[in-house]
Amino acid sequence: MSALKMDDFGGRLPTQVESATADQLRQIIASQSKDGEATNLTVANAEGKSETITLSPALTTSLMQLLRLVSGRQGFQMVPLSADLTTQQAADLLNVSRPYLIRLLERGEIKFIKVGRHRRVKAEDLFAYKAKRDDERENALTDLAALDSEFILEEE
Repeated sequence: MSALKMDDFGGRLPTQVESATADQLRQIIASQSKDGEATNLTVANAEGKSETITLSPALTTSLMQLLRLVSGRQGFQMVPLSADLTTQQAADLLNVSRPYLIRLLERGEIKFIKVGRHRRVKAEDLFAYKAKRDDERENALTDLAALDSEFILEEE
């Protein structure tokens, strides 16, 4: 058996062959898909018979994002919304330090539970906080850009 785990990308980057294969599959799916519509793919099953698979728009988009990561030889992590995360995992996903995350938890900005002495964060709650944080940042940048344009107009 190879030194690489062949069942997933846990903790490793895609190989050059995996990257090329993902890029080829990405191009095939892209050529068959139209925005907002289901994508029909015809594939051969184990017996060599053709079967048509219909991908919903959401599944097509998700699969394309995954294939872009693999074809770009980038690492990735799939996290089910129902997963219970350690504080270190949650901090890593938010790209913040663990102490900063714990302050967010203690201030009640992100829900958590305690398992013994350890805090656990539901991925769903973490992603909801991240979406809210990103929206607030985007709104603040929009407001700042508007103020900047007003300031420039006043100077002229």
